[in-house]
Amino acid sequence: MTTSKPARRFAPAKINLFLHVGDKRADGYHDLVSLIAFADAGDWLEVRDAKGQSLSITGPFAEALKDETDNLVLRAARELGVWAEERDHKTTPVELILEKNLPIAAGIGGGSSDAAAVLHLLAEHWSLPIPIDELESIGKAMGADVPVCLRGCPTLVSGMGEILSPAPELPAFSLVLVNPGIEVPTKRIFNTISVRSGTVPPPFPPRFESARAFAMFLDGLFNDLAAPAKAIAPVIMSAEGALVATEGCLIARMSGSGATCVGLYEKDEDAVAAAAKIAQANPTWWVKAARTFVSP
Repeated sequence: MTTSKPARRFAPAKINLFLHVGDKRADGYHDLVSLIAFADAGDWLEVRDAKGQSLSITGPFAEALKDETDNLVLRAARELGVWAEERDHKTTPVELILEKNLPIAAGIGGGSSDAAAVLHLLAEHWSLPIPIDELESIGKAMGADVPVCLRGCPTLVSGMGEILSPAPELPAFSLVLVNPGIEVPTKRIFNTISVRSGTVPPPFPPRFESARAFAMFLDGLFNDLAAPAKAIAPVIMSAEGALVATEGCLIARMSGSGATCVGLYEKDEDAVAAAAKIAQANPTWWVKAARTFVSP
């Protein structure tokens, strides 16, 4: 490895700006359509040459993963190694270091984003000539959210989340992410949906003139998983309400299957002030001010 190769890669939080669910499929899964953006809050992955393959975990949420003998990070490394071996490309043993800054099972794609970061990082570390569509194929086998995390830019997803289409041009906006420190069972949420908005994408304008105009557009769309999640964990309503009550919040809603809620703001200073206010009132919650992010 030469010193010019990247040794670290950011794994940004994935935000569902809306999430509409369709009918249940024969395989038990649900079709959906969702607009995905990414935040500059996230985990970090680092790779180092080593005598054997290993993973170490640091960061504020490392403890939550201490008993896992396997996870998406290790699986991503193995699957990319298999791809390389089948094509006679050389790989070397590495130590992977995960700095876990995002809460676990929080509806913001932490594990999927970590896996995507590892695929990008090791593809460069091992100098593998792998095109993005083959990386996405490897990622899809690990979870429907991994392909969009590999792209790391605003994207319209459909199918189970693995079909990717370009998003309209989005304005810059600030974010506050709030997680009240609970996990909600995704399967149970999907099984108790009472309102389904369907899988036809809404008609998007070519671009949005401002964050406020974008928020007004989102106000007519929904996260169909929010109602069943709130029925299971009413504290999600408290997290969403805390965002709505802050100055400058344009819109707030739950991301993914929860329990993280996200507020959109026009100004960074409003987001920072809102995060500080919510954190002070709820010291056991995870609260983070952020901005939109596009992967390199």
